[in-house]
Amino acid sequence: MIAVAAGVLVAGIWLPAVGGIGLGVVALTDELDLKAKDLEEPPLAQKSTVLDANGKQIAQFYDTYRVVVPLDKVSKIMQDAIISIEDYRFYQHGPIDIEGTIRALAKNLQAGGVSQGGSSITQQYVKQVQLNKAESKAEQDKALEANYARKLNELRYAMGMEQKYSKDEILAKYLNIAYFGAGANGIEAAAKQFFGVSASDLDLAQAATLAGAVQDPNATSPSAGRKARERLLARRDVVIGRMLELKKITPALAAEAKAKPLGYKSTKVLRGGCGTSPYPFFCMYVREDILTNPAFKAFGKTRDAREKYLDNAGLTIKTTINPTMQEAAEKAIRAKVYPTDYPVASQALVEPGTGEIKALATSRKFGDNKRKKQTSVNFVADRAHGGATGFQAGSTFKVFTLLTALDKGYKINDGFNAPGGYRAPGYSSFKDCKGGTRGDPTHTVTNDEGDAGFLTLRTGTEQSVNTFFMTLEQRVGLCDVVTTAKALGIKRSDGLPLQEVESFTLGVNEMDPVTVATAYAAIAARGKYCAPMAVTSITDREGKTTTYEPKCRQAIDEGVADAATDIMSGVFTRGTMSHVGGIGRPAAGKTGTADNSYTAWFGGFTPDLAGAVSLGDPRGPIDHPLRGVTIGGQGYSTVFGADISGRIWKATMLDALKGIKKTPFHPVDSSRFGGCNSCAPKKPERDERDEGDAEVVDLGDEPGQGDGF
Repeated sequence: MIAVAAGVLVAGIWLPAVGGIGLGVVALTDELDLKAKDLEEPPLAQKSTVLDANGKQIAQFYDTYRVVVPLDKVSKIMQDAIISIEDYRFYQHGPIDIEGTIRALAKNLQAGGVSQGGSSITQQYVKQVQLNKAESKAEQDKALEANYARKLNELRYAMGMEQKYSKDEILAKYLNIAYFGAGANGIEAAAKQFFGVSASDLDLAQAATLAGAVQDPNATSPSAGRKARERLLARRDVVIGRMLELKKITPALAAEAKAKPLGYKSTKVLRGGCGTSPYPFFCMYVREDILTNPAFKAFGKTRDAREKYLDNAGLTIKTTINPTMQEAAEKAIRAKVYPTDYPVASQALVEPGTGEIKALATSRKFGDNKRKKQTSVNFVADRAHGGATGFQAGSTFKVFTLLTALDKGYKINDGFNAPGGYRAPGYSSFKDCKGGTRGDPTHTVTNDEGDAGFLTLRTGTEQSVNTFFMTLEQRVGLCDVVTTAKALGIKRSDGLPLQEVESFTLGVNEMDPVTVATAYAAIAARGKYCAPMAVTSITDREGKTTTYEPKCRQAIDEGVADAATDIMSGVFTRGTMSHVGGIGRPAAGKTGTADNSYTAWFGGFTPDLAGAVSLGDPRGPIDHPLRGVTIGGQGYSTVFGADISGRIWKATMLDALKGIKKTPFHPVDSSRFGGCNSCAPKKPERDERDEGDAEVVDLGDEPGQGDGF
């Protein structure tokens, strides 16, 4: 063992620092196989950063918090401090410090084993690389083995390092890989975590603290308590003393630095995940989208592979969220629904023509404190993006029957009598898309107001009459209505197949606001459906940027979309939103109240922005309907779609669209669809209670979600 150690020393390992090598040294080097060996250096784990549409950071993901910086971004005093305490002859020796090794050898011979290091910074870097590469406890232990065999192998790699890189490059690599304690990996993370500054701004006392921490970061981790901080303070002073001894600093500077307190700040910048994001629910949507969306398959074939890549690859992820629109959505919700209310209001804003999600807001606070009614469920999204089972969308689904009728040749003012009750004429009067009969002649759908009389596509939509739409759905075909809905991206929030039942048009399927807002955005875009998107580009650690374009298709006929928009704009002037009013610019929408006010919705759009708002009690809408409730400090005997959801939508749009030029809707082809909105007969204003309720049909959903129209 002594001979091996001596051989290491005799070999000199001074090779990069001298001009020639004696024959004896060469022979001994060959005998010990002390030849430079190339070390595989996997990319260091780095945090991934999430940006809003303006480029401002809103979240970060990581397993290991690290931000790699070049040496010129590390203060000179920090470089001096780490070299002074770890390897003061770093720039003079080769891959091994002979003086330091002789000193350590003497200690080790006395101890009968490896009791003291003497490793150069290059050797320490090699050890850290091997430790970081270890994927198991056994591999980690092997990387830290206290024996000469490991030291020899470490030396071979160190020789390779010094042939491959300059001293400055090696120092930078070491500073970026070293662990400093308190969860900080690398000098930039350590500077931010310990002192809330960048590595370039570290002063003498701070630099000495971090230089002292690397010797035993677990024992001196300031987050471990008072005793650990005392040990770290003592180590800091040792470093300052060593720097003074080496004449790197003056006695005055040393005294001044030692007089300072530790100054540990425990900066929260290290905290990752969505919990610390200003937009936690949007953050959750982005993360789940990357982990599950086929568009990001390059990051891994499985969820686990993608998660590992996302949390370690140092990505910069630019998203679609618009802070102004997000604040508008949150402000509008706060004004109507309290975070501690049992019912939850959620809103999604989507841009027509691109599918870009501009805002995701929920009345609950993000968290796991049940007493404060916090939640980690993303109520605004589907289950695939962290949501739950959703809420029945109610009469917002009548729009899909309207679109189907227009596509089949109905004109805006075509109509028929809408009785007070509707009963299917036979079991085969409704057929799903597999040809199954779904009619129920034993069940009666009713309107609160009774017989509604003669209604047209326009007036039936404005007044949202159940029996009118049941008759219309029967006439145009259940499967065709379902097909229209699917073309506009409609799918259940829980991921199960849509319930293709007789009452489909009354919104018995559970939805999420993102899905409904995206469908309505397609109508605003004249029938062009664009899948919801939250990520516009991802830049990797090497600076390569991948851009993600909208995924759009023409889902419905342009003219059909124009005619439906014209009809839906009347909801604000003569229909169920007339007592709430419009937004001072072209807008169209539809209220949605499920049976017995189990849930309440509003979906609407302008040519520039679409939004959908849901309101329901996550404890279970059947057991906890929106009747006899207090929401946002206001009591309601019965909550309808316009009462809260409609008002949230209106307030949001007024703020979100400030400064955006008013864009008109495309005019209706009157030769094809008949009368336009401006020439339709004016009807008396109706309260949304004319929307009508219907009896409950038990469709066998999961307990607590509730069924209804």
